[in-house]
Amino acid sequence: MRIGELAQKSGLTTSKIRFYERIGLLKAVDRRSNGYRTYSSQAVTILGLITTAQRAGFTLDEIRALLPSDLTHWDHATLMDALTRKITDIEALQARLAQSRVHLLRLIEDIQARPNDMDCAANAHRVLTNMLAEHPKALDVTSDDIRLLDATDRRQSVSPARRKKTVSR
Repeated sequence: MRIGELAQKSGLTTSKIRFYERIGLLKAVDRRSNGYRTYSSQAVTILGLITTAQRAGFTLDEIRALLPSDLTHWDHATLMDALTRKITDIEALQARLAQSRVHLLRLIEDIQARPNDMDCAANAHRVLTNMLAEHPKALDVTSDDIRLLDATDRRQSVSPARRKKTVSR
């Protein structure tokens, strides 16, 4: 089949098919004397495997290492190892995302807990101080950064008329 038909059957663009061929993922390609590419029916399956593997989080390099030149000769041990490692990677990512979610929810809660008599700049300082107290090692913030934040907060909390005078100095 020609590339247009392969694109229709696989749901991929011709440029993506050519890209996969160029990087060595799609090898089931013959060239006719007129320069046209022809693909075996196996190319549809290979493209489906590539697309599915990418959706599962595999990189093109990982796919290249796993994909046999002939689909009837899979290396079972290598495939199972790669799949198991990818599940471990996904589980680690899920744990990091869950931790990030909890952290962001706590941050939102802390920001929204601003006392009515506190301006935004002071609240930002309060929230940052709380974050540093909870996770001082996780954040790469120094005391100089805090002093800079304090100075910036003071500038931002000044009235608009006063701010213009400060800027024009």
